[in-house]
Amino acid sequence: MRPSDHGPETPATRFLKTHGVPFSHHPYTYEEHGGTQVSARELNVAEHAVIKTLIFEDEQAKPLIVLMHGDRKVSTKELARQIGCKKIEPCKPEVANRHTGFLVGGTSPFGTKKSMPVFIEKTILDLSLIYINGGRRGYLVGIHPHDILRTLHPGQVAVALDK
Repeated sequence: MRPSDHGPETPATRFLKTHGVPFSHHPYTYEEHGGTQVSARELNVAEHAVIKTLIFEDEQAKPLIVLMHGDRKVSTKELARQIGCKKIEPCKPEVANRHTGFLVGGTSPFGTKKSMPVFIEKTILDLSLIYINGGRRGYLVGIHPHDILRTLHPGQVAVALDK
C-alpha cells in the first residue's frame, strides 16, 4: 500500500466516513507558520485549491467557521455585512482550539468539538477538487467541494480579498 492510500484517524476523517464522503489522503511535512503556501508546494497543487478553515467570532463572541481559498484572505467587514453581524474578528488560537478541538494549523471544518455555523467562499464551489485540513497538522484530504454543501450546509459568501 502506498502512503497516500491511508492516513491518520481523526475526528475529521471519522466525520467524512460517517457521512459517506469519498476523500484522498495527502500527508506533507508541516512547517510552523507555513500555511497554505507550504502545503500547496508540498502537494504540488495550486494554492487556490487548498482551502483554509478559519475560526472567527462575532461581536457576542459566538464562533463561526469560514472556508477560504489559500491564496486569498477574508474581508471581515464584508463578512459581517453579508451575515448580518456588527463585527467579525479572528479568534485567538487558544480560543479557536477550544471551539474546534483541533490545534491551529490542523483545524478542519469536519468533526469539530462544538457545532458552529459554517460559511464558504462561493467560488470554492467552482473547483472540481479541493484540499482541506483532515484534522491534523501536516495532513490534508482531497474532496469534492459539493460534499461540503451536503454535510455542513454552509452559508455561501463572497468575501475574498487578494492576500
